[in-house]
Amino acid sequence: MPTLTIDGKQVTVEPGTTVLQACEEIGVEVPRFCYHERLSIAGNCRMCLVDMEKSPKPIASCAMPAGEGMVIHTNTERVKKAREGVMEFLLINHPLDCPICDQGGECDLQDEAMAFGRGASRYDENKRAVEDKYMGPLIATTMTRCIHCMRCVRFSEEVAGVDDMGSLWRGEHTEITTYLEKTLDSEMSGNVIDLCPVGALTSKPYAFTARSWELKHIESVDVMDAVGSNINIDVRGSAVMRIKPRLNEDVNEEWISDKTRFVYDGLRKRRLDRAYVRKNKTLQEATWAEAFDAIKKKLKGVKGDEIAAIVGDMADMESMLALKDLMAALGSSRIESRQDGAKLDTAVRAGYILNAGLAGVEEADFLLLVGSNPRAEAPVFNTRIRKAVRHLGLKVANVGSAEDLTYKVQEFGDDASLLEAVLKGKGELADAFKAAEKPMIIVGQGALKREDGAAILKAARDIADKYCVKDGWNGFGVLHTAAARVGALDLDLVTEGGIDAILADAEAGKLKAVFVLGADEFDTAKLAGVDTIYIGTHGDAGVTNADVILPGAAYTEKSGTYVNTEGRVQRTEKATFAPGEAREDWTILRALSDVLGHTLPYNNLAELRARLETVAPATTQLDELLQAPWGDFGTKGKISAGGIAPAVDNFYLTNPIARASEIMADIIAARAGDVEEATGTHG
Repeated sequence: MPTLTIDGKQVTVEPGTTVLQACEEIGVEVPRFCYHERLSIAGNCRMCLVDMEKSPKPIASCAMPAGEGMVIHTNTERVKKAREGVMEFLLINHPLDCPICDQGGECDLQDEAMAFGRGASRYDENKRAVEDKYMGPLIATTMTRCIHCMRCVRFSEEVAGVDDMGSLWRGEHTEITTYLEKTLDSEMSGNVIDLCPVGALTSKPYAFTARSWELKHIESVDVMDAVGSNINIDVRGSAVMRIKPRLNEDVNEEWISDKTRFVYDGLRKRRLDRAYVRKNKTLQEATWAEAFDAIKKKLKGVKGDEIAAIVGDMADMESMLALKDLMAALGSSRIESRQDGAKLDTAVRAGYILNAGLAGVEEADFLLLVGSNPRAEAPVFNTRIRKAVRHLGLKVANVGSAEDLTYKVQEFGDDASLLEAVLKGKGELADAFKAAEKPMIIVGQGALKREDGAAILKAARDIADKYCVKDGWNGFGVLHTAAARVGALDLDLVTEGGIDAILADAEAGKLKAVFVLGADEFDTAKLAGVDTIYIGTHGDAGVTNADVILPGAAYTEKSGTYVNTEGRVQRTEKATFAPGEAREDWTILRALSDVLGHTLPYNNLAELRARLETVAPATTQLDELLQAPWGDFGTKGKISAGGIAPAVDNFYLTNPIARASEIMADIIAARAGDVEEATGTHG
């Protein structure tokens, strides 16, 4: 390992480390614009110049590998003048937009100009102007500000896996563009806003709404999918103004999907902010007391086996546990969380989590996807798979519908019965498993929600047992699409026959009352003849046949526990208050239990979480990847030949918040317009 001297301090670094990275290891700040630790080295801004002894001129530290015996100086007069000169060149054509630029207050160019630039400009000529580009409804462009660091281009190609962005022309005529000036075709496109070190690419929905110093930053967790991306919720007053990524190397690195970033306007629209009770076939506003009294009357004389509950995809564990306890007090254990009909069971925790972890895919050398489209179901995880394919030699195979996942995939056909041949050790797929040192198999919800989903799960488990579980490595995993699902399974919120049995009994008149906790992704028309109590945030499908509606709190409005697809326990934090008379879900259930005469045994969040830790021991350890014991799960049976339907029909419309978001609707419309233009059918 090379040892070098930086500003009089010796440092030993790993081979391949650059001089800039070596400087960072000892706390020496080196300015940069084009360099980013997750992107390839461009070396084109020259802001990171440092002096190296025996070098005739300053070197670009981002592109120079650290070598044995190097002597580096970062604070000499020559370095200072070189950086001032580079900054002066960068500002030659940059407009004086700071007072009106959305990047103001968090702009790298501002900060570096103050710290390393000259106090005045010597350039008196006319500045260059560049026409703004269209990149869709998410990204606002002011390309005159662009300094051509190429971060956005490198991110699009290397991380997001789309080749829509690039540069045209040369020299002072260089322009960054999406070539055909269409929407950037990626579910991760918003990350270029964070990467842009100047105000060339900014958030179009956020434009001119707030300044960074006006915002309160709340660290929280995303619930748009089951990855559990770490986020910062930026709030002004009672409004969520924007959502940005928060660094977590093991979960989302520093990326988030476009749905996570831009769904916040859906938190304000179509909200339930007061209670409703159905009278004379019409929903009418009611007080909390009237709503609770109506529920009490509906449940009077109803037996426990005539009551059921369905849990939604964004419910926190505190609310689910409170509902489970209330149901038990009413004499019912029939509470179901698998509203998509996934044939998962709770016998073995290792049977419903991604055992190797999200980051574990970087250790694998072979990955088989079964009925899963990670680009639509978990875009952030998909970028990690792409990184493993590009840089670490991961080979990916797929059983299911062929999709553009942005990396090379060997397709074996859309036929779930192929797993039986693998289990017998026959065929090319079986050979790939045998040849791999750390193989993985990931089962998606598309496969699990089939009629033979339990048999597919069993086959995948047996394949994993044969090839993927060895020497401390567990390559079996389930990729969930719902943020609440793993937590619900930890709480054992499953019933025999699943949601289909509940809905069938409701239609047959065997059920008298059903509690619905934020569940909107099933056919609610089948509950038309049952007294339905809906607790949720939006006027979505769940309220259509509800007899009593109780307004709940969204994920930004409460502190809630969630377990992501790898089994990692994380918590959201309260960023704003729920609108109107809406309350946190568990407090609604606790208050209702009083009225029903079955008071739940906790009066505050701390007591509820103490109860949660006894029921779900995994919740005692936050933000840790826990190893689950391996065992037997699934149901042996015949796997039917035939295709696997996708688990996600539209990435942007997977939950009530997203469906209420105008920004999500704009994205869908923009992409549809791009397709029409490309096929010549536009207009």
